[in-house]
Amino acid sequence: MNSGIDLQGTFIKSVMDLGLPAGAAKAIWMPLPMILMVIGATVGVLTCVWLERKISAAAQQRIGPEYIGPLGLLAPVADGIKLVFKEDIVPAKSDPFLFTLGPILVVLPVFLSYLIVPFGQNMLITNVGMGVFLWIALSSIQPIGLLMAGYASNNKYSLLGGLRAAAQSISYEIPLALAVLAVVMMSNSLSTVDIVNQQSGYGILGWNVWRQPVGFIIFWIAALAECERMPFDLPEAEEELVAGYQTEYSGMKFALFYLSSYVNLVLSALLVSVLYLGGWDSPIPINLIANWLGISEANPVLQVATASLGITMTVLKAYFLVFLAILLRWTVPRVRIDQLLDLGWKFLLPVGLVNLLLTAALKIAFPVAFGG
Repeated sequence: MNSGIDLQGTFIKSVMDLGLPAGAAKAIWMPLPMILMVIGATVGVLTCVWLERKISAAAQQRIGPEYIGPLGLLAPVADGIKLVFKEDIVPAKSDPFLFTLGPILVVLPVFLSYLIVPFGQNMLITNVGMGVFLWIALSSIQPIGLLMAGYASNNKYSLLGGLRAAAQSISYEIPLALAVLAVVMMSNSLSTVDIVNQQSGYGILGWNVWRQPVGFIIFWIAALAECERMPFDLPEAEEELVAGYQTEYSGMKFALFYLSSYVNLVLSALLVSVLYLGGWDSPIPINLIANWLGISEANPVLQVATASLGITMTVLKAYFLVFLAILLRWTVPRVRIDQLLDLGWKFLLPVGLVNLLLTAALKIAFPVAFGG
């Protein structure tokens, strides 16, 4: 199985072949990842918001949006336009600089994390050797923005909401990192491309979800808590009159918090797909299908079909996880703050540590099965 090729090197080489120096090629490349990242994440958010409305409507046996464009597809666009034109109000006694910086610190690391997500074998913006570590480092910045938003509002409710959000994010960051470390230990790499390649070749039987079932459950629970999804939406529960750290925000600053939540949900679903569900790998190995049909693996048509199928598999797996997250919103009751912290510190953390130690022991005992 070939390793992933990052688009940066391919693009720069193509531009240099036209006669431009390496510096100019890099300067041309720099804005492109950001544009691709913003477009991809924005489309993902719009789709996720539409799915939230339709799946929630189906769960409650109602129709949902259908008049704002075909099947209600333009409802998320209407929401975005409405928030763009809403008045941006800054409280008189707040800290204007920190009040503005808070939402930026919440949403920016999530967008940057898309740089290391492989959508297909040769479809990622940059193949960072320490991609998983980079994602964990970026995600640890978000609690600072939440706390900053609550503190800068000069409102006791906002401050308590910010403290509650930061406590929740920190509590679940550690079990999530432990679950990822177990996968990294089996893959012998921090690269997301290497982690997918380690699962490839055996179809559905090679996916990490079978070797790391406990880690998969820990990661998904922690990811839902990080995204502030039900049943862990305590920091800004929609049914509460006081919206936590968002109380004093309006317009696009308010929208950035919700944008961050949905972008983070899509990102988490993609990372679960990459770490545990084989990423772009098909449940039935492509080379096995090619052998059945008598097609050579060097056939260009087969290579194009394999690449297209890989991207489709990544997106479908992520969609399935987003569907589960939305469905949980209407099936699981919200936990109390003490239950939330107990689950993180007293249950997921020790279970995550035991899972990591057990993975290390199994890696030594069964090196072939556990990536020794």
